[in-house]
Amino acid sequence: MDKVKRHTTHVTKSHVRKYRGLGIRVFLVGLAMVMIGTSGYADVIGSIKEIAGEFHGFEEVMFGYRRGDGYTKHPDYNVLENRFQLKLRSFPEHPSILHEYNAVFNFKGDFTIDGYYDGKTDFDLRELNLTVSPSDKWDMKLGRQILTWGTGELLFINEVFPKDYVSFFTGRSLEYLKAPVWALKTSYFGEHFWLDTVVMPYFEPNITPSGDRLSFYDVLRRQYSGRDSDWFLHEVPHQAENIQYALRLYHQEGSLEWALYGYRGFYLSPVAFENPLNAEFYYPRLDVYGGSLRGPFLNGIGNIEIGYYDSREDTSGTNRLIPNSSVKAMAGYSRDFSGDVSLGFQYFCERILQYHEYQRNLMPGDLVSDEFRHLLTFSFTKQFRNQTVTWDNFIYFSPSDEDGYVRMSLSRTFADKLTLTLGANYFFGNDDYTEFGQFEGNSNVYTRARYIF
Repeated sequence: MDKVKRHTTHVTKSHVRKYRGLGIRVFLVGLAMVMIGTSGYADVIGSIKEIAGEFHGFEEVMFGYRRGDGYTKHPDYNVLENRFQLKLRSFPEHPSILHEYNAVFNFKGDFTIDGYYDGKTDFDLRELNLTVSPSDKWDMKLGRQILTWGTGELLFINEVFPKDYVSFFTGRSLEYLKAPVWALKTSYFGEHFWLDTVVMPYFEPNITPSGDRLSFYDVLRRQYSGRDSDWFLHEVPHQAENIQYALRLYHQEGSLEWALYGYRGFYLSPVAFENPLNAEFYYPRLDVYGGSLRGPFLNGIGNIEIGYYDSREDTSGTNRLIPNSSVKAMAGYSRDFSGDVSLGFQYFCERILQYHEYQRNLMPGDLVSDEFRHLLTFSFTKQFRNQTVTWDNFIYFSPSDEDGYVRMSLSRTFADKLTLTLGANYFFGNDDYTEFGQFEGNSNVYTRARYIF
């Protein structure tokens, strides 16, 4: 496997003042452009559409203030950026076979100026794909795309596709939680069942805190780590044996939807040790098998989902450097009420299999995981003023880990074009090493301004 070192960054106080000033200028210029977008900017966009065809997008500026724990590049903020997204959809007619197969071309890309990294410019290709429909029962989508399935709300069992947890924890729009992949997705719509198959030739992992923007708990050094992190990650090579496969067999019987899932690939986070002495981590092989049900329940919508995680490199459960196989399950309920109010509850449980073998092979000083991990979620959304104001709340709480994570936001939309958002991410926990407790120092308050065209 290829080795990749996490780079460390060291800056002086004078550099911090210099770059902070640059970042603030980037933010203010972007904010001015968003505000101008309500007048002359819209005329420019309209003229471009006449030339280029059907495209949409937005410009957004964002700033996230954090309490600061001194470990990251900028201890007093973690987001300061100007983002410009373009979305294009076209229906090619040449060659004629594309027209015959109802071809649809999709493009979505984000251009960013990142004040956190000293005004660095970047481009994120989120979609570049072609969909064809050879018949009314078959669809094929080839290219860069965002894949999603499963029944949970911000909980994932059988949806084993990459997530961007840095965007999620810093307060970027929820759409950025799901990261894109290069894939071929084929869909079949039969009379008695529907089938989705996905082939992903390149491994693309979760985007997790690495210490530069968000600090985390270093399980090897037994302390918080930030830009001084010296972890090594072994990437998965681009080889035929490392191609990932996923499938979903599903159908809807009346108002009840059932699904079966399968996945062969890798853990999407670096959860195994290649060499603990040198802080080397890698992505071990993983198979997932599961199922779900979703349908009406007590005047709302209920769902249950279960998945078996087969840790293929530690089937006996005796290797303390690789996760044991596990079973994950959840049940959820959501309901809409009058007055534009919606509530949701979920219970999630994970059990480590062959737990006695796991305990027997631990070494002195190892962090010990519980056999069972329990997690509860609660969501509450309320809309006001003809649905132009949205108050959104989502809470994670683990009674077994004694930690949690609270997401909240208040947004206001003007004339369906300009949206202003104020939000917060708050982490808490009794222990430094639990899933949410380790991020206590990353709690932040953020604001976003987005103009849609």
